[in-house]
Amino acid sequence: MSTAELSRSTATFVLPAAHIAGQPVRTPADAPGAPIFDASTGAAIGWQEFATAAHVDAAVRAARDAFAGWRDTPPAERGRMLARIAERVEASRDRLAALQMQVSGKPPFEADADVGDVAATFAYYAKLCDDPALFAAEPVALPSDTVTAERFYDSVGVAALVMPWNFPMVTTAWKLAPALAAGCAVVLKPSELTSPTEHALLDIVAEAGVPAGVVNVVNGGADVGAALTAHPLIDKISFTGSTAAGRKVMHAAAVDMKRVTLELGGKSSLIVRDDADLDVAVSLAVAGAFTNAGQMCSATARILVHDSVYRSFMAAFETAVRALVVAPPAAEQVAMGPLISAAQRTRVEAMLQQGIDAGARVAFSGRVADTGSDGFFMAPVVIAEPAADNPLWTDEVFGPVACVKSFRTDDEAIALANDTRYGLVATVVTRDAAIAKQFQQRVRAGLVWINAPQLIYPHVCWGGFGLSGIGRELGVAGLRSYQELRHAMRAID
Repeated sequence: MSTAELSRSTATFVLPAAHIAGQPVRTPADAPGAPIFDASTGAAIGWQEFATAAHVDAAVRAARDAFAGWRDTPPAERGRMLARIAERVEASRDRLAALQMQVSGKPPFEADADVGDVAATFAYYAKLCDDPALFAAEPVALPSDTVTAERFYDSVGVAALVMPWNFPMVTTAWKLAPALAAGCAVVLKPSELTSPTEHALLDIVAEAGVPAGVVNVVNGGADVGAALTAHPLIDKISFTGSTAAGRKVMHAAAVDMKRVTLELGGKSSLIVRDDADLDVAVSLAVAGAFTNAGQMCSATARILVHDSVYRSFMAAFETAVRALVVAPPAAEQVAMGPLISAAQRTRVEAMLQQGIDAGARVAFSGRVADTGSDGFFMAPVVIAEPAADNPLWTDEVFGPVACVKSFRTDDEAIALANDTRYGLVATVVTRDAAIAKQFQQRVRAGLVWINAPQLIYPHVCWGGFGLSGIGRELGVAGLRSYQELRHAMRAID
């Protein structure tokens, strides 16, 4: 069904405007809403109602009402519910992966990996809830014999969780699991491009026994997100999205001094030294630049290659890129899916042209498979030796465009890698463990992989420097980001 033909009345499914205090909230037939598309076909597959400012207010107040009871629920009991969520996600793995493929057009291996990450994240925070030391008061040594002191962590309150569209279900788990573990109640706003995935996860959360009102959902675009982040009863905002949108969130948070975690953009490097295993380097380059069609804040789309192996690397990289099957999820040997929307493809193509007009040279590109699909596909593109001020080198593209530059010394490679206002991740390919350690210490990034793909475990924190955001997600730090550090002092009788 085409976009023009789809309306709420003809949609095969309609998502409610909100879930508040355990109940779906519907809007009138003529109320605002939007179609939901299959990115791999371009077809509209459903409809979503949009929440109003009144719905946002009701959702926040429902979370506020549920907060005290959830905060006072023993951590071990909260953990049991998180464990049940993990188990139900795993049991629904095929269905959830299929939903990701239907909406985002992800290849099967990517969609399945996302669901695995969701289950692992809930399981990890369930286990943390079983560690009494993380929730118990700790004594603080004082230079006094008249008072004692202790420190402890308390739930921050009601959290607004604002999701991106590139890894919707994964990012929801990254935020929701630690928030629930910490004892927070939440209002979650999915991206309007991928909202079915969050609604499916919400059903699982409810089935796991999380009390009504602890998790609430509001659908909509930027106006709904703005109303949520500006609400005076929100204590904490966790936002994943563009740096430009992150600035707006910071402004909204500043009014009431809300706590914020911002996971924003990136312009990350993959560094290939002269002693690198080139097979490994090429594999990491392809995955780092073109997984999820390059729509990753962690995309290592700035590829730095030592001059002595540059020609060999580029020849092997070209072979690999030209061999990528860019197609819908059902295609044989599909390796890369579509961009999320027609607008996103237009934006990336315009940025590519801007870079070419500024002097960038296309070294080679892949192609989109001829499957007859009208999806939002774009062939992967590799730029050779762009100027240091070319926008394709300096700015986040968020699409399947990679740039390759040569270097001659380690110091030059590190300087090039650090010459960015971002600082999220980096990858280094070298056989020298001592040199790898030096790169790990000197490259300004929140996470550095050495000879490894972009493995992400919930035990390891995620976040970066500069325009890549504020704070950390995952790990114990992810739990603490939904808690306030408190102290108490008591006179000794």
